[in-house]
Amino acid sequence: MVPILLFLLLVALLFGLGAAIHLLWIAAIVALALWVIGFFARPRGGRWWYW
Repeated sequence: MVPILLFLLLVALLFGLGAAIHLLWIAAIVALALWVIGFFARPRGGRWWYW
């Protein structure tokens, strides 16, 4: 019984890590797309960031 519970805990942990990493990849791709759009749509001769 204990090995089955440990196996299920390991599967749940790996599934959670996989989902978190997948969401981080999606966030990184969205951030990269926004950066590229901002880079090419910048004003003439100006900076495209405002900090």
